[in-house]
Amino acid sequence: MTTQELDAGTTAETAIQALWREFAGSPSQRVRDRLVLHYAPLVKYVAGRVGTGLPTHVDVADLIQSGIFGLVDAIEKFDPERGLRFETYAMQRIRGAILDDLRSQDWVPRVIRSRAREVERALDRLGARLRRTPTDAELAAELGITLEELRDLYGQLRLTSVVALEDLVAAGRDSGSLVDSLPDEDAVDPAAVLVDRDNRRQLAEAIAQLTERDRIVVSLYYFESLTLAEIGKVLGVTESRVSQLHTRAVLRLRAKLVEQAGV
Repeated sequence: MTTQELDAGTTAETAIQALWREFAGSPSQRVRDRLVLHYAPLVKYVAGRVGTGLPTHVDVADLIQSGIFGLVDAIEKFDPERGLRFETYAMQRIRGAILDDLRSQDWVPRVIRSRAREVERALDRLGARLRRTPTDAELAAELGITLEELRDLYGQLRLTSVVALEDLVAAGRDSGSLVDSLPDEDAVDPAAVLVDRDNRRQLAEAIAQLTERDRIVVSLYYFESLTLAEIGKVLGVTESRVSQLHTRAVLRLRAKLVEQAGV
């Protein structure tokens, strides 16, 4: 990177910090709009990730529009004193706004929701009986379908797996978003900290029980922010197959977390 590029980056960072200070002192619409314009690429990025694997009738432009509302909400509620990066906080808010809008439209057909619950119950029964994560072949046998039919079913159920990772942590609970429970150094709530640690522990335990390939998909998608296409290149499989693996992993995680919650 050249000296000119470094200077330009420093200047841009200084300018955005000045905007934040101005907004904190006088939260005008003019300054808010400038912040929205600066962080708008985050909305496009999150909308693109959420839109991966959705039905073709779901327009990414609609996701972006929903995400903008999440970005505005993030800007208005962000507290720099908590020591968090705004980008991290905003991406959670943007994703949440998009998912809330999708849910409000009831975009998943009722029959698909029913099949998803059926698969989760089968996973729960098999997990309790086998005391391990069942294979696809075992799950197919439990459901009374062929392995190929199960994989086709995963393709249908991908509609139900577009969830943020904090939704998995909150399975069977009313604990809300992890963003809302991030620690505030100026107002520590010991009970909330313990609950958050327990949620994270249970999620880690559930992920550890997944098959190796499912763990890789979850790690690369949620923690490394790779797209399904990029994960396919890592694993040497098609994007469609990665979509199936992602759906399977999410269903298994949800089943395990609900089981742990005693629901």
